[in-house]
Amino acid sequence: MRKTAKRITGLTAAVLIAASAGISPANADAAKPGQSMTHIKTLAGITATLENAGVVIYVQGGATAGVMGESIGSSDGQMVMHVPVTGTKTGVEHVGSNIVFFNTANNKQVQLRNPLIDLKNGVINTVIPQSSNQAIATLAITNGSELKAKVTNDRKTKMRTTAYAGAKLSLAPGIAAALASLLGLPEGSLPEGLAFATADVTLYSKIPAKK
Repeated sequence: MRKTAKRITGLTAAVLIAASAGISPANADAAKPGQSMTHIKTLAGITATLENAGVVIYVQGGATAGVMGESIGSSDGQMVMHVPVTGTKTGVEHVGSNIVFFNTANNKQVQLRNPLIDLKNGVINTVIPQSSNQAIATLAITNGSELKAKVTNDRKTKMRTTAYAGAKLSLAPGIAAALASLLGLPEGSLPEGLAFATADVTLYSKIPAKK
């Protein structure tokens, strides 16, 4: 960490250690077999860009994460997040999981709660309690029209796998400025429409019985 880290309290330091403990792909917790999951991987260098501004990312709730690359501050550093899918009634739901941006200089944080993937509209909606209790478009799926479901039926286990691979995520309009403001960062610290991550969604369901 840079000079800002010197002001981190003991509690905050513990959070950062937990958030950045994994240094290799082997340390990224794997999903449970048969559990519907969204895997989000930040683009190489994004964690370094944020760390340069004194900001780290970690997850809360049901989500788990690890770090690929040398460290979160390296040019090849990537955060890998495994976010359990909790339902598909209103989209791909992830109730109980949060993605957190934490400013180590002033202890301010922004939570992206309960991500909801809306493939139809090409966005991921979250609740940001530091701003409002209403869900807003937080991440844009820039290649949503290109995503195609790959469906695989396993007759032996009677399970169907529906997978969407390679969704490209960027900060939705206005979110970069909102994050900077809520985190107490200088205006313009985060570029508008910042390309942020890629995501793969894997959904498991029972094969419908033939009538």
